[in-house]
Amino acid sequence: MTESPESRCADSRAIALRLAALSHPARIEILKRLSASSCCSCREVVDHLDLAQSTVSQHLKILVEAGLVRFEADRQRSRYAVDHNALAGVSALLTELVNSCCPAPKRQD
Repeated sequence: MTESPESRCADSRAIALRLAALSHPARIEILKRLSASSCCSCREVVDHLDLAQSTVSQHLKILVEAGLVRFEADRQRSRYAVDHNALAGVSALLTELVNSCCPAPKRQD
């Protein structure tokens, strides 16, 4: 079954949203911090970065909206965790994109 143009466009928008979320160095550092533990509060992330709490909160919001980080309300503190499946999906889609645009050169034996 062939994929419709609307479906391809939706897929492209989804991957673009996730790549945009990864385009800021602070968000990459936040993902690294979250990956180092099963989940963290915003405060725990702030303690490891040289950023204001409001800045970290905004970056976490972007990562959650992009589907790369999961959010869970936990009494007084919100908890955040990397969505490893979503991040692996970004990797697979990026690999597919690179391979479709830039196929490996044929080996000459």
